[in-house]
Amino acid sequence: MMAGRGKDSPSAGGPARHIPVMLSEVLAALNPTSGETIIDGTFGAGGYSKAILDAADCKIIAIDRDPDAVAAGRALADQLPERLTLVVGRYGDMDAIAESQGHVTVDGVVLDLGVSSMQLDQAERGFSFSHDGPLDMRMGKEGPSASDIVNELSESELAGIIAVLGEERRARAIARAIVAVRSERPIARTSELADIVASVLGRRWDESKHPATRTFQALRLYLNEELDELAEGLSVAERVLRAGGRLVVVTFHSLEDRIAKRFFASRSLPGPRGSRHLPEQMGEVAPPSFRLLNRRALHPLTEEIRLNPRARSASLRAGERTEAPPHPLDLAALGVPRVGR
Repeated sequence: MMAGRGKDSPSAGGPARHIPVMLSEVLAALNPTSGETIIDGTFGAGGYSKAILDAADCKIIAIDRDPDAVAAGRALADQLPERLTLVVGRYGDMDAIAESQGHVTVDGVVLDLGVSSMQLDQAERGFSFSHDGPLDMRMGKEGPSASDIVNELSESELAGIIAVLGEERRARAIARAIVAVRSERPIARTSELADIVASVLGRRWDESKHPATRTFQALRLYLNEELDELAEGLSVAERVLRAGGRLVVVTFHSLEDRIAKRFFASRSLPGPRGSRHLPEQMGEVAPPSFRLLNRRALHPLTEEIRLNPRARSASLRAGERTEAPPHPLDLAALGVPRVGR
């Protein structure tokens, strides 16, 4: 929810302040009202939650899979014990989390995707090539690390991950270089991996973007299963939102935005119920479950990008829930990549 989700930019000039990206646009789309209950599925540093609570006398269920983010938000929750509930978890489970808090439906859901400035700026979390640290990248601090993936997956698996999730043209060469280095010693630091990628790409990259950007993005997305969770989270939000409730999604790269775009497009127009990959039921048509709040994605204004360079790739999409039943989840139709699993 703050500057830096999805981006790692040397041009940002060191540790970024936690500035909520496209805050005015998010609030306008979400339109919080007194008495409502809203889910902030990606609490982070609490920028959106605090602004929403300031805008209306509503309640927020805030979710983050990073226990550090939830721990850091306790002070804010203590100030507003009746209005802000913090939960360690995945936003893909927001229906169960909301029900555990006494809510079968909610009035709004906001998702701000990717990695936060807080995570990027902590070298020990291993998300950044700008700050040397252990090659970790785990949002939830459990399970295999990025170092495990880099040192254990085959060259072809690594190439596939980097090519598909990083959209990196020279993925095969990068994977080959990783395997060559790890045959001599384990790759354990972010700086080591960044140097390997830079040695492959040479000086032919865009000077405004570090050569390791795409590779780091790919490993992070794969490790944390972020695109699968996005698709699941959008589907769950569709189920948990009441008629008239609003879903606001802020993305930071093309893979995320493609999924959000296809989700809203498929649910804002009538179409066949069920997966396009399965036999259709004769005569059964799914009515639109969302009304689009903006026909095209919104992007940050020039002034915001000047003040917060990490916001430059943000896109906002939003919709208002109709009374129609939710559509079934189809990962392939939403463009969720199937790679390495």
